[in-house]
Amino acid sequence: MAPQQTGSRKWKAPATEAGALSSSSQGSAAPGAEGPLLPKKQKRPATRRSLVHYLKAREVGARGGAGLSGSEGELRGYAVQKLPELLRERELALGTLNKVFASQWLNARQVVCGTKCNTLFVVDVHSGQITRIPLLRDRGPWLARAQPTCGIHAIELNPSKTLLATGGENPNSLAVYQLPTLDPVCLGDRHGHKDWIFTIAWMSDTVAVSGSRDGTVALWRMDPDMFSGSIAWHNDAGLPVYAHIRPKDTETIPRSSTSPSNRKVRALAFSGKNQELGAVSLDGYFHLWKARSTLSRLLSIRLPYCRENVCLTYCDELSLYAVGSQSHVSFLDPRQRQQNIRPLCSREGGTGVRSLSFYQHIITVGTGHGSLLFYDIRAQKFLEERASASPDSSPGPSGRKLKLTCGRGWLNHDDLWVNYFGGIGEFPNALYTHCYNWPEMKLFVAGGPLPSGLHGNYAGLWS
Repeated sequence: MAPQQTGSRKWKAPATEAGALSSSSQGSAAPGAEGPLLPKKQKRPATRRSLVHYLKAREVGARGGAGLSGSEGELRGYAVQKLPELLRERELALGTLNKVFASQWLNARQVVCGTKCNTLFVVDVHSGQITRIPLLRDRGPWLARAQPTCGIHAIELNPSKTLLATGGENPNSLAVYQLPTLDPVCLGDRHGHKDWIFTIAWMSDTVAVSGSRDGTVALWRMDPDMFSGSIAWHNDAGLPVYAHIRPKDTETIPRSSTSPSNRKVRALAFSGKNQELGAVSLDGYFHLWKARSTLSRLLSIRLPYCRENVCLTYCDELSLYAVGSQSHVSFLDPRQRQQNIRPLCSREGGTGVRSLSFYQHIITVGTGHGSLLFYDIRAQKFLEERASASPDSSPGPSGRKLKLTCGRGWLNHDDLWVNYFGGIGEFPNALYTHCYNWPEMKLFVAGGPLPSGLHGNYAGLWS
């Protein structure tokens, strides 16, 4: 397990797990139009508004998705909007693992996770059983600057869910496993990144892109012969054998005038519709590449909020990128000169937006203060709690923002906690990762304490 980080006794603002902060000061939002340029919201059908109807239809095999009729499609959208207020938490025990940074559903009951202590594991959300997955090891000795205390920051499944990409035993390396067996396929090591991998995005079933703290993005192509079934063999020592690959293309983040040394790539998101790759760097910029057999940079945009831009997501339906920073979520449509959707403020004590996801018109925000928020991008407002209704009326909005507050998790009460944090009883957990299983109407959320020196974890199933 990774050694604890230590800090000065003159503790004021603890370092967080965002990576190195941008030296740029917090900017102000660019002025935009008062409302979104989005299709008008259709009226909901007068009947069958209940989420129960949707769930019953799903139980008997009703099909969802693009082929739905207008009323059924609207009902699905209504269910998505109503689900958050129905979710209830069940905490999952992760023992003494340190901070879950990444997660993805493998199937209806298993989630794969990566931690700061460089552990890759699968948790069964029904039984709570944890199975550790061996990490792939570099062919040569580690570079001197490679530090295992970075951990695993990214886990991504390819579109067909036949391959999983994540970090290796060396956090600079890209490891690829075959699904559902989790047999090793290949490792991008010596010819790839020179610093920690923070983010991964799949462009197709066989092409992935990784972004690193070394200020580069690398494009990797997996040969189908590597995962045709012939690689699940072992050498004489009984160890699995996997290929070692090199990137097909490597692009460097352009150097900014405001923070030339802080080009660390923190997050990636791919637009399949436009075949474009978006990236966020810690110097406060958004970058866009045309993604073909190589990467061709289209533009770089200065972000309106420049501190701790650590997460990025893309909505195909709305052609929008969303960037999470220390206190805001900013929306970008690279094809529009003037952005028509105002940034939203998380107002969670300045602890930052730590995880983001889009589903239809709802964006889920995981904060550094242990809470989940839900934003309706069509209405440009947060979902609200329902007021308690009288027997003669249906419940209406209460005016209070709907917020799911996560449990305490586990915190190591070590000397660092006593000496530098005064033995404070509990810290809210930063929600570094969350992922939905929409067919099962479940949400997996995980993280750990925000100060980098504290050792702990949180994981919960909301259903």
